[in-house]
Amino acid sequence: MSPITKYAIGAGAAVLLSLWFFGPGFVTLLVILGVVAAPVVGYLMLDPSQRERLKRARRRGIGR
Repeated sequence: MSPITKYAIGAGAAVLLSLWFFGPGFVTLLVILGVVAAPVVGYLMLDPSQRERLKRARRRGIGR
């Protein structure tokens, strides 16, 4: 994982934690569910052949 990706993940976690503590509960819950649901929905929208191709790419290591 590149250093920029690590910083982006850390910043996203910090934003979610700050929303959790300082934001209204319902809005925070919607943001967290949206962040979790977006990749899941994207994966489920793929065709079976596209899912298999993605699995092969993950096993190989993307970018190697």
